[in-house]
Amino acid sequence: MLGNASVKHKGHHHARTSSVPSRNLASFADEYRKLAIDCLKVLRVEMQLKTIFHMQEMTSREYLDDQDAEEPDDFIISLTAQITRRDEEMAPFVAGVKRNYIFGGICTIAANSFMKALADMKSINLFGVQQICRNSIALKQALAVIPSIDSETVQQRLDRARTYYELLNMPFEALLAFITEHVNLFTATKYTNLLKVQVPGREIPADARDRLSEILSHR
Repeated sequence: MLGNASVKHKGHHHARTSSVPSRNLASFADEYRKLAIDCLKVLRVEMQLKTIFHMQEMTSREYLDDQDAEEPDDFIISLTAQITRRDEEMAPFVAGVKRNYIFGGICTIAANSFMKALADMKSINLFGVQQICRNSIALKQALAVIPSIDSETVQQRLDRARTYYELLNMPFEALLAFITEHVNLFTATKYTNLLKVQVPGREIPADARDRLSEILSHR
């Protein structure tokens, strides 16, 4: 009888311990899933911060070049290189939909940074406008080749920023005509900033702000 009791005891003990690893594995799996999600969030924030850091260079650069540079600014070259390299490093290990999440916020941040930078500029000339447009195109091309990113969204956001700067090339009356037809394309502040910045060769009449305000009042 002692032998039977011993066998039963051993069998019961074995059944109890075999359930412990299964519970631990389930707990580990859940923990690693949460960790994976946190890693994706960190990577997304990292790429957004890299974009903000590089785009800040616009505020310390004067866009009054005396000739066409023919190449994007160094900070754009550096940013696009980092984006391309990071995507190549992730591609074998990170699914496309997750890479889209990681890189997805870059074009919005960059486009907003392009347009916001004009508010801090005192003056800009034709070559300066061309340089910023070239920067926008270079960034668009770098993002467009990443298969997981919505290229249509990238194009819309960055083309919009380029259009904003190209308005600086228009004579005042042509600019007002454009704003009248596209009054909701940009905010009132962004349209006002187009008049504040000095553009060599562009004449702005004394009543320019009042005429712009009249147009914007019909938004």
